[in-house]
Amino acid sequence: MSVKRVQMASKFKADAEMKMGFGEVSFEILSDFLTVLNTQNKSNLQNLSGFCGNFKVKRVVEHVFCICEELELDPLVGYHAIEILDRFMVKHIENLFSVQRNASSEGDSYRAKENHEHRILQRLGENFPVFLFSCVQIASKLASYSSALDNRSVSGLLHSLGISCPKQKLLKSELLILKTLDFQLSVPNPLLYVETLLEVLGHNDPSIRVPQLHRVCRCVLQFIFLQREKIYQSLLEAATGSHSPSSEQRAKFASVTEDCMLLGVGVIAVSAFFSHRAAWKEVAKELALITGISVRSIINFAQMTLAHIT
Repeated sequence: MSVKRVQMASKFKADAEMKMGFGEVSFEILSDFLTVLNTQNKSNLQNLSGFCGNFKVKRVVEHVFCICEELELDPLVGYHAIEILDRFMVKHIENLFSVQRNASSEGDSYRAKENHEHRILQRLGENFPVFLFSCVQIASKLASYSSALDNRSVSGLLHSLGISCPKQKLLKSELLILKTLDFQLSVPNPLLYVETLLEVLGHNDPSIRVPQLHRVCRCVLQFIFLQREKIYQSLLEAATGSHSPSSEQRAKFASVTEDCMLLGVGVIAVSAFFSHRAAWKEVAKELALITGISVRSIINFAQMTLAHIT
């Protein structure tokens, strides 16, 4: 790692050390915050795009995780960046094709429309690395503005990957993302759900070693994100009883794939299986009481994930 990157990483590391530890937040604040997360989650599930999740594929997730690891960014930044990127790309593509449809006349040939769509997709492919880095940059600012990635740093990182990107282009990319999302950046962060649920779980049952469970949870959540397509495909097939679910069934299942509360309890249940195997189902029951998600749903999610791990 270069000297510049080491210096940047140390800034983020120092900032992370200022975070409060488990058990240091009052239960009243925890309870209120969990209520806010639950409301946010439900609102998000009620306003899903039919194309949500299309940019949470393994290759994209790997790139974001590698960037955050290289710069020693808080993992929260990575998950937030992935959520921002997915929402932005879906809406941006919808906007581009909407403009194209409005601009096309009835006399345009099929070939002309096809060529125009090809140019749009080609341009998106060329700009995608910049969009990805911009989303990481935005997420880093939301995590800690005093030590966030600046345009010079991001431009240097892109240059090291063989991508020429002046600072002005980065600024335009960031503004495009912000405007496309109407500056609505408070998107569900899966790791935040996991950590909040862990806090509440530790308060309800002090015998649970939350710091140890937290370390395992981070690994499990990362695994699920990297194997997201396979795990949720297995869950979909189990729910529908079909190896070839219909388009309608897939569309309805989006409320499962985008449910951060379900993901949070599932991650903790899987982690408890590894850390407290004798009592992992008791942990699932406690999580059901906290969230209102059925024990069966939590265990099904955990068992399907475990099947992919083992």
